[in-house]
Amino acid sequence: MTNVAPLTGVRVLELGNFIAAPTAGRMLADFGAEVIKVERPGTGDELRNWRLHAGSTSMLFRTINRNKKSIVLDLKTELGRDIVLELVAHCDVVLENFRPGTLEKWGLGPAELNAVNPDLILTRVSAFGQTGPLSQRPGFAAVAEAMGGFRDLVGDPDRPPVRVGVSIGDSIAGLYAAFGSVMALFQREVRQGRTDAALELHERVIDVALNESMLSMMESLIPDYSAYGVARERVGGRMDGIAPTNAYLCGDGASIVIAGNADAIYQRYMQVIGRDDLGLDPGLQNNAARWRRRDELDAAIGGWTLGLSAAAALAVLEEAGVPSGRIYTAADICADAQYEARNMIQRFDVSDGAQVLPGVGFPGIVPVIGERSLDIKTLGPDLGEHTREVLSAVLGKSSAEIDHIMSELQPA
Repeated sequence: MTNVAPLTGVRVLELGNFIAAPTAGRMLADFGAEVIKVERPGTGDELRNWRLHAGSTSMLFRTINRNKKSIVLDLKTELGRDIVLELVAHCDVVLENFRPGTLEKWGLGPAELNAVNPDLILTRVSAFGQTGPLSQRPGFAAVAEAMGGFRDLVGDPDRPPVRVGVSIGDSIAGLYAAFGSVMALFQREVRQGRTDAALELHERVIDVALNESMLSMMESLIPDYSAYGVARERVGGRMDGIAPTNAYLCGDGASIVIAGNADAIYQRYMQVIGRDDLGLDPGLQNNAARWRRRDELDAAIGGWTLGLSAAAALAVLEEAGVPSGRIYTAADICADAQYEARNMIQRFDVSDGAQVLPGVGFPGIVPVIGERSLDIKTLGPDLGEHTREVLSAVLGKSSAEIDHIMSELQPA
């Protein structure tokens, strides 16, 4: 199958660090955009050292920054600023996630970028957005998840809120940043195709806030509170107002998730566990009623699962058409036939800076186009791996000019 690359011809300059803006860059690169990642000389993106189990470059960095090119520039210097402005003239999108005002301090704010490229899309990711009373406050995803209402709902009701095991706030903001960038690219093409008129600068600045990205995921949290004064609470493995759906322990010590909350499915579900009485109970025929008796239902279901192994319980549930599944570990995912069939675990020999590790699995590209994940072309690059290539191919600089620039980038 030929790789589909709908963003071929789009060039992106990524000035971001950590996860949020680089996630947006990864998504654009996955679908064909040329993404040039700018890293500071010497240390590069701090993500290179996050979850570093060996060597000098983490698998987290290799994952988030796949399909990109890496160049080194010091944005705080005149040389770095000048080269960025030269590159911007040849780019469609700039991604950044510095604290608001930082690019402006370096002479790389929207006005300066717009002066050299009046078609440029500037996508900005920050903790609280570019405006408002909190805009200048620093903040990572943990704070945004808390202030966006998410953290308050994660965990058990009798314990303090907990955090999920991935940087979900950064990743969701990255999704919005990628969506905003593509939306602006589309709008730019449509506008120019119809009227030959460029978008105004304010239409080309995409402002993504981490806390707002999380707020947008909170479903009816705010309307329920505003309309009825309802304040949702943590409910552990359940989902507020929906029952029965939970994780249940099986007799072999494994846990499975069963989501039998739809009315028609609920009837079959209760038959499977031998509780026709609950299935036919007039007081359990809708979600609201089942939610009120959730403890009773969970006790019945949990008693049934404890009498079976996870595999046996899942086989019975699948036969009855009740949505269910094992709680996967990384090992389970790597061995799963469904992921394998859709090319969702792709293997590479990869260096961590100290050794080459063979056959390392990386998650595939989502969404799928053409039945299977597109192929990952390259993993996250070595620091500055493409500096010479970009300076030559994009900016047309001579070998002598590149040598001079590279010498200026060496640590003192």
